This record gives sequence, C-alpha cells and structure tokens, in this order.
Amino acid sequence: MDDRIAILRRILDESSYTVALCGSGMMEEGGFVGVKYADKAYDIEKKYGHSPEEIFTSAFYHTRPKQFFDFYKEEMIINAPEPTDSGRVLAAMEQAGKLQCVISSNIYELSQRAGCKNVIDLHGSIYHNYCLRCGREYSVEYIKHVKGIPACEKCGIPIRPGLFFFGEMTDPHLISQASQAIHDAQVLLLLGTTLNSEVFAHYIKYFHGKWLIMIHKERHFLDDNADMVFIDQPKNILSQLGYC
Repeated sequence: MDDRIAILRRILDESSYTVALCGSGMMEEGGFVGVKYADKAYDIEKKYGHSPEEIFTSAFYHTRPKQFFDFYKEEMIINAPEPTDSGRVLAAMEQAGKLQCVISSNIYELSQRAGCKNVIDLHGSIYHNYCLRCGREYSVEYIKHVKGIPACEKCGIPIRPGLFFFGEMTDPHLISQASQAIHDAQVLLLLGTTLNSEVFAHYIKYFHGKWLIMIHKERHFLDDNADMVFIDQPKNILSQLGYC
C-alpha cells in the first residue's frame, strides 16, 4: 500500500461519518456509455429522429409512448451496466462501518446491486415502475419483454418508469436527505464526478467536514479545491484500500 493510499485508509478509518457521491464515472469504468454522450447522442438522433433530451421527457412519454418505449427499452434497459469493483468496495466499507451513505446519480441501482444498503438514488431507478392511475408496480423485466407499449394490466394505460425524466425536478424528500447526509459528513468522497457536476454541485456546498476527497480519471480545473485528489478510475484506488 503506497503512502497516499495508506493516508486515505487512515482518514476513512478515523471518520465517524463518510458519504460517497457516485457520478457517471462509476458507470464508465465498467464500459457503459450514457445516452447524453456526444457520439451516443448522435447515433440515437440518427436512429430515432430525435435527441435523447427530446425523447426522455414527460411530454414525449405522454404524447408518443410507442417511440418513447422503443428508445427506453433498447437504449436504457437492455444494455444496463453491471456493478464494478468500486461498488463492491463501498459495500464492504459500509459493512465495516466505514461508509454511512451513498448518493448516486445513476438509475441502475449499481450500489445496491453491489451490496450497499443506505443509498439515495437522486434520479430514481429502472427497477421501480408503476401505473399512474392505480399505483400497481411492475418489474423492469416486464417492461423489457412485453411487446409494444408496456401498459397496466388493470387500467390499460402506459406504465410510468420509476425515474425522473430530463427536466423534471428531483423529489424534495431526496434532496433533503442528500443535503443532510452531506452536511453531517466528516469525509466526502467524490467518485467519478467533479466539483462543478451538474448533478452534485448543489449538494456539495452543504459539506463543512474535514476531508473532501476526489477520485476521477481526468484532471479538472477545480481539483485544487479538494483536500486529496487521485487521478484514476475509482475502482483502481478503492480496491487498494484493503476493505475487501
């Protein structure tokens, strides 16, 4: 274990409350490419005649459900990413009492599927789907395999994916939970994200703890504002800590 890894391990061991913010880099390290990335977005617009930002909206879901679900199934469900070593280390840290909360921007429950229990999914999850009329819940497998538009078996209306569309406000309860967790943290880990992240910047301002630690694969102009920075994929650093 090199000196900086040993220091990070000691910081985590001495912390009474550690929070991890898991950004898009946590999916990228497993080879997943999100729909908003330039090349992927171009391919989607060419294939469906609309950009991801147009398709993945409440208006498109309500007015063009067939096109919406064609896109949703093919581009967001079928090729869903799998948890990486990062998630497994976080789960081991949580089990050891060294991680109190994970705050995630992905919709694939990567942290939960790796074994983490205390997770705040700011954007919802593909695994929780429901009928807007009767509230009946449907699995992602049902959405994936049903032909045509996935509809409620009772009400006959399109099932609502259990996540937030582009442009929708995050649930105020989730915002409050995330803000409070960060406020309480002694150590804040930023994994696969940056200080000016579109998702996390609003929350990071609530951090007044001892250690702000960043692990991401490319240098960023705001890195100097952190107390410790590792330029690498999160899995390569976390796996050296010795928690699993």
